[in-house]
This record gives sequence, structure tokens and C-alpha cells, in this order.
Amino acid sequence: MSAVNDAATQPARPRTVVVGITGGIAAYKAVGVVRDLVKRGHDVHVVPTEGALRFVGLPTLEALSRNPVSTSVWDDVAEVRHVALGRRADLVVIAPATADSLAKMAAGLAGDLLGTTLLATEAPVVVAPAMHPQMWEHPATRANLATLRARGVHVVGPVVGALTGDDAGIGRMSEPEDIVVAALAVLDAAEAPDRSGSLDATPSLHTGARGEQGDLAGVRVVVSAGGTREPLDPVRFVGNRSSGRQGVALAAEAARRGADVTLVAANTDPGLTEGLPVRIVRVGSAQELAVAMHAEAPEADVLVMTAAVADYRPAEVLESKLKKEQQGDRMTLELVKNPDVLAELVAARRVGQVIVGFAAETEPDREARLELGRAKIARKPADLLVVNHVGWSHGFEREENAIEVLVPGGAVVRETSGTKAEVATAVLDLVATALT
Repeated sequence: MSAVNDAATQPARPRTVVVGITGGIAAYKAVGVVRDLVKRGHDVHVVPTEGALRFVGLPTLEALSRNPVSTSVWDDVAEVRHVALGRRADLVVIAPATADSLAKMAAGLAGDLLGTTLLATEAPVVVAPAMHPQMWEHPATRANLATLRARGVHVVGPVVGALTGDDAGIGRMSEPEDIVVAALAVLDAAEAPDRSGSLDATPSLHTGARGEQGDLAGVRVVVSAGGTREPLDPVRFVGNRSSGRQGVALAAEAARRGADVTLVAANTDPGLTEGLPVRIVRVGSAQELAVAMHAEAPEADVLVMTAAVADYRPAEVLESKLKKEQQGDRMTLELVKNPDVLAELVAARRVGQVIVGFAAETEPDREARLELGRAKIARKPADLLVVNHVGWSHGFEREENAIEVLVPGGAVVRETSGTKAEVATAVLDLVATALT
């Protein structure tokens, strides 16, 4: 954690902050959350679960918070402590929030002091999930998070990184300072209506570590989608089977999360983008797509190259329809290489810009497919490379997709399958993390 200047971080008025700690290995990092909040001048009350105390000791939490720590609803019964803490709180932060604790929150269970505190509070609630990638991706966890977000709970992280043992991937708890900054931003936003007199106090459903309305709020995102078509003559082209559904899903999800989105659409069905709250630039060929992406790139914070770009184009484009009678039983078509748009964007990117590449592979064997992806990200070191399995009956022109996401060096940081909307959510979770 970076050093914090005490005088500069004193709040206008001290807030009462409840820090809930649940029983995961990341509980040791909650010590940094408590210390940072206290250093910033807040009145911090720690409510650990019994499981949390197996990872971090009660005396440590009391010493750092400067307040007594209890886990039992039977302590201070006369004070009605099991509801008093929640009612006094200006802000509640749960770090780490395990899969089990998220499930209990979603179900409204109150089997311990943390559960009763959460049910009794009207303060903003911020959770910092931490768990194994497979637990994070489990449908039950995703459903519980959707329920909590719909109730106004704010989610910070998780991030991609090393986990317990030899594992790595998404599921690592955000760093303590990032959690504190995001949580205090949520509190500032919640209190802003009181200062301005506005009656609109609707909570953000997707606040991320940026602490804004949506974890991509204010971010300029450019997504390419569809498949390029390389004309041979006025009626024929060399192309591919990409429908653009995955790119459109990414654009829609980015817009939902608050981003300013431009969709560079290569031959997509207009019906796919009808009503989409994004700016659309329509292109046909690989060269047209390259021109459009290079025009948009300088102002973009995030570039997502989902489009299936033809590797080659006909060397000559005829002005009139090619007649088969002139060709005989066989025809030779000369092709020339198209620009490698992803490689060019990676080479020209500015500091802080996040670039996501896609690699459509027909290789059925997972390990062999990953090796193809690793070779591609070595050649074109995007921040993320999404390897998606395509073939005659999956990937292109389908509602579902299956992906593995690689980072430079070749590590797999995410692996998931489902609808293209669900895949878009998984990819943009990683993008939001990369931007923090």
C-alpha cells in the first residue's frame, strides 16, 4: 500500500465504517483496509466471522481499528448490538467477500453478527469478492452477485493474479487501497444528493474500482465486430461466417456499464444493432476496417478487436462480373495479404490504453488451441487475447461461445462458456480490472 499523508486524507467529518471480514485466505489483506480507513480519520468497527478469525487474530483487529471487536449477537445485548452497528454505519465494506458470504447476503441470512448488521443497515454496502476462479464463474455465484447488484450493493474486483497454491486467474481480492478509494467514492456519491438538494439517490448497480456510475463510466471503448468481405467483382467476395454477435454483445455490455462506445461493424445485420446506444461506423473490407480503427484509436481508452478480419484479399478487383465461361473448369485466384490490424494497433498504442484481441481457432484440443493463442499473443502482445473455439457447429453464427483468455506470457486468466452476452460480461470484467 502506498503511503498516505494523514493531513491530506482527513475527511470533512469522520464516518462510521463497518468492515466485515469473512473466512477466506484474503482475510489477512483486510488488515490493510482497516488501517487505511483509520488513517483517513474514520471510526472503524470490525465485524469478522468465526472463519475470518482463523486467518487473522482478534487482538490485531482491535489494535488497528481502535474499537472492540465482536463476532457474537449475544455481546452487549442491552445495546442491541446486533442491529445497532448496522444502524450507526455510514458505510459497510465486506473484504474479503467469499462465495459463501455472497450467497448468505443474497439469501438475507442473519446467522451471525455480520449477517444481522447487513440486514439492519441502510448505509451503502461495498463488497470485495475473493475466491477461486471456478467459484467466481459458477452460475450460483453469478446469480447471487446479480441479486446483490440489483439491490444496490457495489462490487470492487476481483482482479486477475496469483491465488493460493499454484493457481492464478480472476478471483484475487483487490488491493486494500483500491477497495478503500472505491468505497469512499461510493459513500461520497451517496451523500452527494444531500449536499446538492437533488432527490435522485438511485445507487449505481455496477460501480467498480473507479467509483463512478458503472465500472466503465467515462471510458471510451471501440469494438470491432462482424466479418470483413474482400470484393472480387461487383457481386462476389471472399469472406467468413462471423455474424458479429459477439462484438455487438461486447458493445452493448460496455454501454450498459457506462462506457462511451463506438462499434466498427463489418457487414453485420442491422437488426443486431437496432436500438443499441452506441455510435456505429459501418465498414466492408479489411482495409476499410483498418482505416476506421486507426481513426478511432487515438481517443480510445479500450480497443476490442472482435471482428474476423480476412487475412488475404483478391489482388485485382474486377469492374464487371467475372464470367465462368471465360474460366473453364478451374480458376486460379491470386490473393495478397491484408494489413494485420491488431498488430498495428498494438504497435501504435499509447500508455494506459487497453487492447483486447480475439483469436478464432478450429483446433478441438484445448492445449493445442492454447498454444496457438500463446503464439499469437507473443507476436501481437495485446493486454488480453480471447481464444474462442469455432467450427462448423459452434462459435460463428451461434448464440453461444466458449473462450479462454490469455495475457502476455501465455497464462490463462479466464475460461468460460455460455451465451455471447455472458462471455461479453466475463471479458469486460477483465477489461475493467486492467483499467484500475
